[in-house]
Amino acid sequence: MILNKLNINKNVLLKKAILDKHVPDDFYSTTNHATFVYHNNQWIKVKNQRMDALIVINEHGAICKKLREIEHGDMVVCGDTGVKIINENNDDKVDNSFNFMNNYVSSERRNDMLIKDLAYELFYNNKKLTLVAGPVVVHTGGDYYLSELIRQNYVSSLLTGNALAVHDIEKNLYGTSLGVCAKSGRVTHNGYRNHMRAINHVMKYGSIKRTVEAKALHSGIMYECVKNDIPFVLAGSLRDDGPLPDTVTDIIKAQDAYSQHLQKAEIVLVLGTMLHGIASGNMLPAKIKMICVDINSAVVTKLSDRGSSQAIGIVTDVGLFLNLLVTEIDKLKNKLGTRLAT
Repeated sequence: MILNKLNINKNVLLKKAILDKHVPDDFYSTTNHATFVYHNNQWIKVKNQRMDALIVINEHGAICKKLREIEHGDMVVCGDTGVKIINENNDDKVDNSFNFMNNYVSSERRNDMLIKDLAYELFYNNKKLTLVAGPVVVHTGGDYYLSELIRQNYVSSLLTGNALAVHDIEKNLYGTSLGVCAKSGRVTHNGYRNHMRAINHVMKYGSIKRTVEAKALHSGIMYECVKNDIPFVLAGSLRDDGPLPDTVTDIIKAQDAYSQHLQKAEIVLVLGTMLHGIASGNMLPAKIKMICVDINSAVVTKLSDRGSSQAIGIVTDVGLFLNLLVTEIDKLKNKLGTRLAT
C-alpha cells in the first residue's frame, strides 16, 4: 500500500460551485485509486471512486461526482492539500528485479495459467464476471461458451453495444453472423441483410425480453440473459443499424447504466472491445480486478495506458479464451466430484 507523501494533515480547500456543471479552475481531478480527504480535522474516505471526477463534500461525506452532475452550491475540493491517495494494488513484496516477460500485456505469457487462475476465482471463490464485450465474441464462436457461463451463474451483468446483441440474435435465428454461415464460414446468398432481419424480428415484439417470452428466440447470449435474469446494457453508437429497441441511444444514460453495474463488479472481463473497455476502465476504482482479452496487443496496452493500471492483458483469440475458460471450470468440477466420491 503506497500513500502519496506530499500531503500533511491540513484540511482540504473547499470552494462553492456558482453554476451547474461548472467549478473553479483549480478543482481537484480524481484518479481511480482509493482517496481520502482531510476535513474537519479527520480523514474521510471518498465514495464512488473513479477517475476524471471531482470531490464534493456534503452532509453525507465526500463523494466523487462527474462534472455534469455538479450543482450550484456544491462544495468542491480544490488543489491537493489534504488529499491522500492509496494505491491498493501495490504489493510491497513484489520482486522488482529484472525479469523477461514481466509486463501484464504479453503474447508470450502463459495465458493458460491466467485462465486457470480465473477459473479458480469463479468456481472456488464464487466470484462473478461483469462482462464488457464486443461482437467479435459472436464472430469467433465464443457465444456458445459465453452462453454456458451465463447458464452456470458465473455472470452478474453484460455491458455491450447494439452490435453484439444484433449479431447474436442473427446467428440464432438465421445461422449467420454478418451474413457468414456459422457452420461453413462461407458468405451466404443475401446474408448481408440478415442482421437487419434480426432487428426487424425483435421490433415486432418490442424488446429482446418480449421476443424470448413469445418463444420467437430460443438460444444465444441475449436469450440466456433473459432466461437467467442477467441484466444487460446495450450502449448505442453512431454506427448502429436499427438499433434494437433495447439499445440506449442517449450516451449519457448509457454511461450511467454502465457505471451502476461496474461499481458493484467483482471481476471485469473485457472481450474484444477497445471502446467499451476503455470507457469501463475509466469508471472503475483501481481495486476492482480487470482482465482484457483481445487478439490485438495494442488494445490491451492502450487500456493500461489510459489509466487502468490494474488491467491484466491476455493477447489471444476471444473465442478460444472463452472455450478454455469453460473447459478449466469443467475440470475443477470434475476434480471436486472425484474427491467427494472417494
